[in-house]
Amino acid sequence: MKSNFTRNVLILTFGLCLGVLLALGSTVMSKGGNPDAEATAGIPLEDIRTLSEVFGKIKEHYVEEVSDKQLLENAIRGMLSGLDPHSSYLDKESYQDLKVSTTGEFGGLGIVVGMEEGFVKVISPIDDTPAAKAGIKAGDIIIRLDEKPVKGMNLDEAVKLMRGPPGTKIDLTILRDKDKPQTYTLTRDKIHVNSVKQRLLDNGFGYVRISQFQDKTGEELRKALNKLKEDNKGPLKGLVLDLRNNPGGLLEQAVEVADTFITKGKIVSIKGRGGSNTTTRNATPNDALNGAPMVVLVNGGSASASEIVAGALQDQKRAVLMGSRTFGKGSVQTVIPISNDTAIKITTARYYTPNDRSIQAEGIEPDIVLDNLKLAETKTDAGLAPVKEADLEGHLENTTSKKDSKDLAEQAKKKRLSLVTEDYPIFEALNMLKGMALLSGAH
Repeated sequence: MKSNFTRNVLILTFGLCLGVLLALGSTVMSKGGNPDAEATAGIPLEDIRTLSEVFGKIKEHYVEEVSDKQLLENAIRGMLSGLDPHSSYLDKESYQDLKVSTTGEFGGLGIVVGMEEGFVKVISPIDDTPAAKAGIKAGDIIIRLDEKPVKGMNLDEAVKLMRGPPGTKIDLTILRDKDKPQTYTLTRDKIHVNSVKQRLLDNGFGYVRISQFQDKTGEELRKALNKLKEDNKGPLKGLVLDLRNNPGGLLEQAVEVADTFITKGKIVSIKGRGGSNTTTRNATPNDALNGAPMVVLVNGGSASASEIVAGALQDQKRAVLMGSRTFGKGSVQTVIPISNDTAIKITTARYYTPNDRSIQAEGIEPDIVLDNLKLAETKTDAGLAPVKEADLEGHLENTTSKKDSKDLAEQAKKKRLSLVTEDYPIFEALNMLKGMALLSGAH
């Protein structure tokens, strides 16, 4: 009876695992022999028998009853999670969340995470979400979710704990640098992500923030640039493109964003296993800024698709990169449906910048490195501002100016201080743009 049970399980599981491996398109290299024979060696039968035997032992001896479906799903999860941090099995809920997230609306905390040494690491918080508002930062390590230790969980389990109905609360215990752990209480919300925002920083100088690459990011970028030109009442003299804490997203949209500013040459190369199946995406004519200078802001939370854009603009000498080294995710994931409501997300290729640089685990070093500083206004010991000509009693008026010189100076000072205290890297990027515009002869 026992041998019949084991035999039946072996046959059943072998067939199921064979089907799974064929569905994944797996081929396994055998030892020795010629390359053509190795490439078509097929399924490793001895290993499948081992898997089937383990399946049978679990069914027979595990302390609680486990369904065949649960065991097989766990086996699939294990196969994928053992490959790299970005390959995973997507069950019905995860697959639906992935499809919804690319449209820009989903539920949760607004935080992009990965696994590092058994803990959940924050890749980046998403703008205007509970995570960003609470002060969660790229690089933070999450060690507890409410009272549950994260150590030992897989990424899917941790993500499911962070999900929940809008309005419910969760405590995240964070380890940041060498500081003591801190606990943040976040209230879950319905996340609406506008991937592109824009504003004028100064006359002729625009700012565009891309928070992630969704299915309409390229189109939204073009609308944002047109709005900036309309508000400026003319062409822009320069643009700050902010990709900080942008975790990536859709590859096609990254290519479209880079192509908005590059007129010729490569944007990105995508190379499969062993450099095979190389695909190159090239720029098309027309530059939305007509050659006006650009500064791109990046940091450790700039990953994947945002690194494609930053790398292309840097290699093509189209923009100056400013900030800190990027995250270093230079791989491409493909979502392959397995059924109507499940799929696998698997790493299928690496991408390379126009100069054939791989960013994987290296990131992009900006042209100008900025430390994480916070500036404040300085005053004299007496708390008084320096005396100017306009402050002297009986000073001669400027006969060519239509505005009071003192008012003009005060307005310029307020604008400058507001930008410095609000976001120092933007302030530095604007200064750089103004210098580039002067050298290029833009007025």
